[in-house]
Parts: sequence; structure tokens; C-alpha cells
Amino acid sequence: MIADKILGNLSAQHPTDEVIPVVFAWFETEKKRIAKTAADGTELGVCVGVPLHAGDVLAKQNGKIYVVEVAPAPLIQTQVSTMQEMGRLCFELGNRHLPLQIEEHTVSVPYDEPTLLYLQRLGFDAKQVFADFSDYVACRAHGTGEHHHAHEHTHSHAHG
Repeated sequence: MIADKILGNLSAQHPTDEVIPVVFAWFETEKKRIAKTAADGTELGVCVGVPLHAGDVLAKQNGKIYVVEVAPAPLIQTQVSTMQEMGRLCFELGNRHLPLQIEEHTVSVPYDEPTLLYLQRLGFDAKQVFADFSDYVACRAHGTGEHHHAHEHTHSHAHG
């Protein structure tokens, strides 16, 4: 089956059809073309041309609705308590050109051990978590960063 456009978002619908998840890693949601296998074994060619978000409806067929699910990812989550700490953290992370998820008191980036150890050595309250990674700012070496929004959702993040 080919999914070439988004047919709305599940958050705005109350489907009577059976909902079948199509699981994506956070970094797969921006791919122009990708082959995925839905939870029921259906093969999908996804080429919608825009970044995908949790709940996006990719296809409807035979009483089933195929919906994007973004898998939790290993992240480094750093707690900050002051603007100075936030500024210093983002300065340190900026040189690594990592995508950032910035919230009021936390900054999250994709997990890698050297970055975690580096932040801890600098005295930051950084730890590894498995959580949702959406609404992130993509750091580019040149040009402006892009912000990737989920559809008006508030996300709860795993702590611990």
C-alpha cells in the first residue's frame, strides 16, 4: 500500500475503524520515502513529503486505519533551573549540532555516551531516559534551525 498524503490526525478524529500503529523512530519521521511494516503486517510505502507526527493517519483500508506512532527514544535529558544554566547548556550542545528539545526546565538531545559524560563532567544534571522526542529544533551548521511541531499535543516525558 502507498501512503502519499496525510489523511488527518487521530487526535481530531474518533475512528470506528480498527487503529493499526505504524511505528517510526524519531529520525525516520522526516524521511521523504520510507518503507514500513504496520503492526498487522501490512507493508506501506510512505512518501507524504512532509514531516510525520504521532497520530497522523497514513491510510484507511478494509475497516482499518493506519496511524503514525513515534517510538520512545534513548535521550539525554538535562534539568536546568536558571536562564544562565540554560544558556550555558545550549552553548555547550550547540557545538555538537544535535537536535534539541527545549522545555521550561529541561533540554533533551538524542543519547550518546560521550555527550552524557561530557555534560556530567561540566556539572549538569544530565541523565539517560527513554521518552518522546518531538517538537525538537534541528541544529544546522549553516542557516536557521527548523522547529518540528507535533499537532498541538502536550507530551509527558519519562523521568528516572
